[in-house]
Amino acid sequence: MLFSEHNFSRRNCPSGNIEVICGSMFSGKTEELIRRLRRAQIARLQVEIFKPKTDTRYDEDAVVSHNKTTIPSTPVDHSSSILLLGSSTQVVGIDEAQFFDEGLPEVCSILANRGIRVIVAGLDMDYSGRPFGPMPALMAIAEDVTKVHAICARCGNPAGYSYRTITSDAKILLGEKESYEPRCRACFNEAEQAI
Repeated sequence: MLFSEHNFSRRNCPSGNIEVICGSMFSGKTEELIRRLRRAQIARLQVEIFKPKTDTRYDEDAVVSHNKTTIPSTPVDHSSSILLLGSSTQVVGIDEAQFFDEGLPEVCSILANRGIRVIVAGLDMDYSGRPFGPMPALMAIAEDVTKVHAICARCGNPAGYSYRTITSDAKILLGEKESYEPRCRACFNEAEQAI
């Protein structure tokens, strides 16, 4: 007898999964995260949103996009706090994932294994064009990865890099348009070679 999908009965599996939204600064990552979380709220699902306590650019207690779209969130010091605070929910949103500790991928896996939908947004590369924090591991274990692009500030092409316009060697430097601009690969590399 040949095995086919019809020979197997579907188990009642929990529908947990991990979705990652990544890209450069000014690409709409947080906007997309908020959009997905709002849709979950419209569907009357229980939603919890988390962000790193260190991200205080727009608001201490809310996730805020560059377009000023906002959604209430809980700031946390460590990814393990998300396990405690998000354990009784159906959807967990996490913004600025690149600023979290390396334990975040395991936390997201545990939540997804419990049947929770986990939606994570963050920069996939730092200002030097290198993979950023826990983002590569999150992208590897996610069921769905959406890479969004900004518009290059130099040439208008799709941009995947966050070019730092001020002098600083700090890995993490909170900033906005005064410190960063989106660049395509060619414009990013041109600027890096000029340095």
